[in-house]
This record gives sequence, structure tokens and C-alpha cells, in this order.
Amino acid sequence: MKAVQTASDALVRDLQRSFVGGLGYAGFLSLCVNLLLLTVPLFMMQVQDRVTVSHSYDTLTMLLVVAVGALALYGTIEFIRSLTFQTMASIFARRLNLPALQAAVSASLEQGSGQATQAIRDLNDIRFFIASSAIATPLEAAWSPVFLAVLFALHPVYGLVGLASLIILLLLGVLSDMLTRRILKEANEAGVASINEVGSSLRHAETIEAMGMLPALSQRWRGQQLVMIEQLDMGTRRAKFIAALTRSCRMTMQLAVYATGAVLIIRAEVTAGTLMAASILLGRLLAPFDSMITDWRQWVLAATAWKRVRELVLSRSSQRQTVPTPPCQGDLVVDRVIFAPAGSEQTVIKGVSFSLEPGEVLGIVGPSGAGKSTLARLLVGVLKPNAGGVYLDGHSTYLWERGSFGAMVGYLPQSVSLLNGTIAENIARMRAPDPHAILEAARIAGVHELIGRLPLGYDTSVADSDFKLSGGQRQRIGLARALYGLPRLIVLDEPNANLDAEGEQSLIRAVAAARESGAIVILIAHRPSVMQVVDKLLILKDGRVQQFGPRAAIAGMITPGGRVEIEPAAANAAPSAPSVREVKA
Repeated sequence: MKAVQTASDALVRDLQRSFVGGLGYAGFLSLCVNLLLLTVPLFMMQVQDRVTVSHSYDTLTMLLVVAVGALALYGTIEFIRSLTFQTMASIFARRLNLPALQAAVSASLEQGSGQATQAIRDLNDIRFFIASSAIATPLEAAWSPVFLAVLFALHPVYGLVGLASLIILLLLGVLSDMLTRRILKEANEAGVASINEVGSSLRHAETIEAMGMLPALSQRWRGQQLVMIEQLDMGTRRAKFIAALTRSCRMTMQLAVYATGAVLIIRAEVTAGTLMAASILLGRLLAPFDSMITDWRQWVLAATAWKRVRELVLSRSSQRQTVPTPPCQGDLVVDRVIFAPAGSEQTVIKGVSFSLEPGEVLGIVGPSGAGKSTLARLLVGVLKPNAGGVYLDGHSTYLWERGSFGAMVGYLPQSVSLLNGTIAENIARMRAPDPHAILEAARIAGVHELIGRLPLGYDTSVADSDFKLSGGQRQRIGLARALYGLPRLIVLDEPNANLDAEGEQSLIRAVAAARESGAIVILIAHRPSVMQVVDKLLILKDGRVQQFGPRAAIAGMITPGGRVEIEPAAANAAPSAPSVREVKA
């Protein structure tokens, strides 16, 4: 864990150093850009003071050649600077995409939240911000003293007017931040929470529509949206007011520098050319600060997005191994596993222990809420035990590198979810499909003929709006996916929940075939009809093992209706396990 956390810290620090280094290089380019921007006011001043007085075409020609060359160089450096920002954004996205997504998936598994979607949205927002023009505004402002120095060089009064104008814009910028930062942050957080809740609810659109829940949910969503919109409108109104005031002040300052120049010309303290140059220089001096007030919201949103991504990566780093483990075949050992959900002191799994050899089939039964599905997630390494461990051939199923572990395990959860893609791609687990392995898995699962009757067979798209798979079809395709590649550990959680009699017989044949291939199969079911194929039974109640042994010795405790009858003092009942609080102590 410490090594993984160190790697995450190193990644974040490296990205921050890369970002600062890129900003430093872009800042140097910004200095060159700002110096070259002096070309236009200086050219206009020289034309006004020299060419119009001397009527020299040669002087005009030389000034044009120098000015055009300087502006061509300006365009080149500006292009290089834009490429620098684009490269920074690309590096940021490429290096952080996978760690952020893995951390978000881990957080979603523990909390059931939509952090994966939010993480991707945040990364895109940060990438667009870095590649946008808003990020360059502070770099432009950092070199504004160059223009201020030139104004002082033209005449101290010009410099004082520019300095006063700069101070006024800075004060307006600070005022804008004070008036909008907190409210825009709250509006952004409310918007993120609302989007996550709507996205989570829409996954249950069928239930919402069937049970008439839409009006109530609409009122709830509308209330959240109104709060967010009210906050956003208030912050936007304040920002727009400051922006309008800033533009008005900036134009007033342009008038002030013209009036100042006119007075100085009347007093013969400056030439007429300095008036035009001072006006352009003042505009260049104030432009970045004007833009900063407008672009400040983008900076706040980008900073908030980076804070979320950074905290997510540092706190939700993958704790799994990164070195692939070669395929192996060995015993499954569950050693005194204790588990409680994150942030809860209530123990769901309490000291569960058992072992299975290759070719054995275990049936897990128990009342609702006994912890059967949680145990299934622990077996396949989805959840991390608080104490104890699950080991396949001596390797922890949680720590196992997921790519190589995926080739060793097959899992069918209670709620079968097929990903967007074809049926063949889903059976192949979205990897490069092996047609022979796909057909073999479908035949073992007894779903080959069913798939053949679909509109496009194995090429039928799961996401096709014109065709919807039934619950039983999804469950049987999910079974084929679990059997794909002949895995060594197969965990099936309520695999017959949506199956008819024919589907149950196909399931029983598939489990028998997996056992013959040497796989360890764990079958969780309420309906005892599928338990005829198991070798051992485990009865789970309140997170504890009540009975574990050969099916013949325990099957009598399961009633035809699926209820488990436990004797108060069973001879081989598992001892009670310590609580999570005791383990932590």
C-alpha cells in the first residue's frame, strides 16, 4: 500500500513539475511575444515623428521591413507557445487518464457513486482549459511591466496614467474574485451532485416509468437544479457587472491617456507620435488584466476539477499488483475473512473460512441479507477484506494484477450488465475476440442456439434500440462470458434468477462441464433445484458460516422452498469472529 501510495504521489508531483516547467517555458515565450508587440506602437511613433516630417520613402521602407520581420517572428513564437500549451494538455491527459479512471472505478465500487464519469469529465475540463487561451492570460499579465516601463520612458506622466489604470483593474479583479469565487464553487458542486444523481437514477428508467416515479423525481431534480441555477445566475450576474465596469473603466483610461498626451503636446513636452504609441501601449498593458477578470471563472473551475482529480488519485490509488501472474491451477483458500463497508462499523462477513480443490463445486445458501453476494465479490477480488484473505493457488485474489486475473476467473453477478458492443464482444469480455473460444463458451452455457436466433447472431448489438434482450437472455449470455477462456475459478451469484426450466438445465450442464475441466465453481442460489450439481454446501447466516461440508450431509437443512433450517447447536458450526472494531484495535 505504501509503495502504491508513493507511486501515486510521485505521479502527481511529476505532473505538477511538468506543468510548472511548461508554464515556465511558455512564460519565456510570452516575454518574447510581448517584446515583439512593441513593434506596432514604435513603428507608428517613428512614422509619425520621422517619415511624415522628412518625407523619406527610404526611412518608411526600412521601418516597414523591420516591422514586418518582427511581426512574422511574433506569429512564429505565438504558434510555438500555443503548441506548448497543447502538448502540456496532451501529456496531462495521457499520463493521468488511466490512474484517474482506475481510482474512480475503485471509489465507485466502494461507494456506489458515479465518480468514474465525473473523473473523465474533470480530466476533459482540465485538458480543454490548458489548451485554451485562458491559461496564457496570467503569463501575458506577468510581463505587463515591459509596457509600463516603455510608457514611463515616453514620459513619466504616461507611466503614471498607466500605473493608475493598472491598479484600478487589479482592484476590480480582486473584487470580482471576492464576489464570485464562493458562490460559483457552490454552484459547481451542486451541479456535479445533480448530474451524478440524475445519471444514477436514469439507469433505472424502466422502473421509474413503470411505477410512476417520474413526477416525484422530476420535482426533486427540479429543486436541485433551481438551487444550482440560482447560485450560478447570481455569480454570473456579479461577474458580468464587474466585467462591464472593467470595460467602461478601460475605455475611460484610453480617453485619459489621450487627454494627457494632448496636454503634453500642447506644452511641447512630447511629440505627436508618442500620443498614438502611448494609447496602443496602454491598451496592451491593460488587455491581460481585462481578460483575467473575464476568464477567472475558467481558472476557478479548472482548479476545482484538478483538486477533485488529485484527491481521487491520491486517496483511491489501486492497491493491486502491476506484474502479471502466469496462469495456474491450485486450491482456493478463504482464510478468516472479515469485511465491513467503508465508513461502517457493521461487519457483513464475519470470519468466513473454507477451502476448495480444483474440480469441486460449492453451493452457498442462506437467507436474504446473510452476506452471500458480498462474499462473492470478496472471492473475485472486487472488494478488499478488512482482515483475512482469499487466495487462489497462494495468490491473493484482491492483489492479483487484474489483466492476468481476468483470464483465471469467471464471474456472473446478481445484476447482469452487458456492455455496449456486440454479443460476441461481450462474451469475449471486450478483448480481441477469439471465435473458437466464443463458440465454446456459448455451447457450454447452452446459449449458442439462442444467439443464432437473434437478428444478427453473435454480431447483434446489445445497445441496439430496435432490439432488447430479455432478462433470461442477458443472464445466459452473462454465463457464457463467465465461462469464456475456461477460467479456473468461476463464481455464479443467483445465475438462475431469470431462467426457465430449460435455462436451469443448461446451467446445470455448464457447471458440470466446468467441474470436469478442473475449475473451481462457486454457486450462490436460493432455489435448491440447481444444488444437485454441487459437491459441497456452505450455509451462511448473518455473515457467519453455519454449516460447511459434503452436500449429502447438509442438503436436508434446505427446505423445498429454499429456506435454511439451522439447528441451534450445530456440531460443526463455525466459531464467532471478532468485529471490525476488535480487528482494528
